[in-house]
Amino acid sequence: MRAMIVGLLAITSALPAIAEPLELEYSTLYSHTKKLDKDELSALQFAFGFMHHQSKKMCHIESAYLHTQKMDIPIEVTQEQRFTVPSEKALRLAKAVARFELTEPVNLCDMSVQLETKPEYLKSSYDLAELKMLHEQYAEFFDSMGSFLSFMMPSVQGLVLHFPEQTQSTVRVDDRLEPTLRIENGELRLDKEWLDSASAQRLAFGAKPYRITAITK
Repeated sequence: MRAMIVGLLAITSALPAIAEPLELEYSTLYSHTKKLDKDELSALQFAFGFMHHQSKKMCHIESAYLHTQKMDIPIEVTQEQRFTVPSEKALRLAKAVARFELTEPVNLCDMSVQLETKPEYLKSSYDLAELKMLHEQYAEFFDSMGSFLSFMMPSVQGLVLHFPEQTQSTVRVDDRLEPTLRIENGELRLDKEWLDSASAQRLAFGAKPYRITAITK
């Protein structure tokens, strides 16, 4: 009997984990993406995902797509387990549904929404004017969201460039090593004061960042 139980346990442990389905109305995602449908916010996007509310790590997405009565549209998922969706009023009117399969139990994964720079604005070197433009777009977003309740909204105090943890820590400014700027723990923080006062023309790194977000306070 014991051998049988051990055998059954061995078989069970060898079985693949069953992905758990999750459905989300597209209108929920569209309520975020439509806020960026402005020329002055053209460099920004919302990246969505599901965060494990105990480990605070991203839940693993096995598959993802948008479903309408006429078609299914694949959703690309990044290595960080985040995804973006098109901002289309037609999909909302068609009552599209986003369908996912998660490795973790659905009831342990909460939606995570992150404002970040679009991939085409991620490079291994930047003119200072480009970085200032990104900072201005983040500031414009939070200002427009604040409206009459601006005192309740965070203010943008700079940019954070996110790199792989193994990225070389040096930063070159106008082709010279700049000891005051360092990539630490995979992050380069450029505060508003530095962006406003810097006389540099160009910053270069050993690798391109995989994300740029705002420093908010």
